[in-house]
Amino acid sequence: MSRTEKFIKNALITGLLQIVTMISGFILPKVMISVYGSEINGLVTSITQLISYLTLVEAGLSGAAIYSLYKPLADNDTNNINRILAAAKNFYYRTGYLFLGLVVGSAFFYPLFLKTNLLNYYEIVILFLILGVNGILEFFTLAKYRALLTADQKTYIISLASIIQVILNTSIVTILSYTGVSIVTVRFVAIISIIIRTVILWEYCRKKYKYLDFSVEPDNSSMDKRWDALYMQVIGVIHTGAPVVIATFLLTLEDVSIYSIYYIVINGLNSILSIFMSGLSASFGDLIIRNEREKFKKSFQQFEYTYYIIITIVYAITMTTYLPFIKVYTKGADINYEFPVLAILMTLNGYFYNLKTPFGMLTIASGKYRESRVQITIQGLLEIICGIVFAKIFGLNGIILGAIISNLYRNIDFIFFAPKYLTHYSFSSSLQMWIRSILLIVIIPSITYFIPNSFITNYFTWLVYVLIIGMIVVIVTLTVNMLSYKKL
Repeated sequence: MSRTEKFIKNALITGLLQIVTMISGFILPKVMISVYGSEINGLVTSITQLISYLTLVEAGLSGAAIYSLYKPLADNDTNNINRILAAAKNFYYRTGYLFLGLVVGSAFFYPLFLKTNLLNYYEIVILFLILGVNGILEFFTLAKYRALLTADQKTYIISLASIIQVILNTSIVTILSYTGVSIVTVRFVAIISIIIRTVILWEYCRKKYKYLDFSVEPDNSSMDKRWDALYMQVIGVIHTGAPVVIATFLLTLEDVSIYSIYYIVINGLNSILSIFMSGLSASFGDLIIRNEREKFKKSFQQFEYTYYIIITIVYAITMTTYLPFIKVYTKGADINYEFPVLAILMTLNGYFYNLKTPFGMLTIASGKYRESRVQITIQGLLEIICGIVFAKIFGLNGIILGAIISNLYRNIDFIFFAPKYLTHYSFSSSLQMWIRSILLIVIIPSITYFIPNSFITNYFTWLVYVLIIGMIVVIVTLTVNMLSYKKL
């Protein structure tokens, strides 16, 4: 199968996964709020994000293993593939035991810092342990296989198994919630979906890669980039988890629920955008390893041009239609969820986060972890420090403002970092695309803002509004980009 065929297959199946995940992401919080209330929804969101922080003990392992596997896979060197995977397995097992200990320890300490009367201490402990099961299974069973499939440009296999898991999980949680059972019982039964996904991936790898042998002498040197890759993973976890953690300890569980509802939209958009990124890291990594510079330059510039048009359209539409959606989605909720300033800030944060995505992807593909660790550390510190300081002044809006400052810093840094370490050509064309996109993000919503939306009372009328706004945004964005287009 050619590189293009693999990319198309990965993109299509991963696209389907993102759509399924996005639909699930809209269904489950609505179920949580409707059945258990905003406080329980905030609690589940808070625990999930804290567990994602605990997975930092794995930080860098996956990236290092994937990068090390590019060359032996290209050369069909089964001996080195086995040696790298054997090393990865050993590291995953060690960190898996550490993760298990951290989950158990955190489960007993976390409830001490919460203010809620809806669940008692032991129920929160059990819920924490149940939500940690997915990470435990990843360490001890799946992680090494995921690295192999990703490096071999077969992420569509992971996506297919994940689609089954998401559908099962959503069905179980929804059905059981409306039968009146406790949230703890619901989440315990939902573990079935995780186990089924694990079995599917294990069985596929066992049959497809018959040469796999984890008993060979491990190539521990292949994990050398682990500590450098850690920084890349840290910032990813901080970006998604910091707002929830800061809100948990400085604000309230209801604030966590408000953030989680707004984040549903941004996470859905990120899921859609990630469709276009599926398999590209491995594809560009393959071009870099083969030193095909001209092909790399042409392919990346074409991808960049298309990607920036897409995020401009997506976020220009979001800026105008975000709050009307929240209004419809949270109708009848136990607390108020309509905050115009928060909607604007969340949109800007999502936009600036995605603006740098192509270069973040190249950083991973080229293995430039060490070269970027200082910048990534600064980015993470900015989000945490600014988030804490501004949270005390502006509440939830301040936390998102801290995230925006963090992403703006990293975007500016890539202007200098990318030509030196990633693309090895002038950043001028990328900068022109950025400026054009940012201007459109500011100007288009300023125009569409004056289109009446008082007729929006349900999802159908909201979709009609989106179509009206969408047509204007697409026409303006494509026209501006075609007029300024230069052949790549």
